[in-house]
Amino acid sequence: MKTLDWPVAAILNHLLARQPSECAQLAAHAGKRVAIDAAPVRLHLAIGPDGLFFDDGDTPATVTITVAPADLPRVLTERERATAYVHIAGDAELARTLSEVLGALHWEIEDDLAPFVGELAAVRIARAARATVKGARSASRLAAEQLSEYLLEENPMLLYRRAGEAFAAEVTQLRDDVERLSKRIALLERSSGSRP
Repeated sequence: MKTLDWPVAAILNHLLARQPSECAQLAAHAGKRVAIDAAPVRLHLAIGPDGLFFDDGDTPATVTITVAPADLPRVLTERERATAYVHIAGDAELARTLSEVLGALHWEIEDDLAPFVGELAAVRIARAARATVKGARSASRLAAEQLSEYLLEENPMLLYRRAGEAFAAEVTQLRDDVERLSKRIALLERSSGSRP
């Protein structure tokens, strides 16, 4: 079993085990194989009769999901737009089912923490973790907005797209005007040179 196939399958199976309706959808595709290619990492998983994943070596895939390494963070953080960053080839019905199932998977951290810290503490820890993540996202978004405002307005190292397009249009107009003027001058020179 390759290094990442087992942990990825274990994580997916852990989430699927808590959502039997999603397992049932995958069970309809038992025996089919999925390859996830996020170079340099390539995972090979197969779907079992119970709708759970298992390692299946390097056998040919029924569906191949390709993700550019640069897009991997977007796929993981922007789940609602994840399909925009991946290329899917192979069995269309399995690809659609995978998209639906993976989109519906969610982790209930409280259920996993409760056996160790108790239900009340698990709920509080999960709530604090969600608030921390939300705060971090807000802070990073605000920092990005402030940086872009600084680079565009305070210390203009960048241009607004409209301003850049307007500048390019003005440069094109100026170039055309200079060409026309140059042709007129050449025409005047020829006409004045042809006279005695």
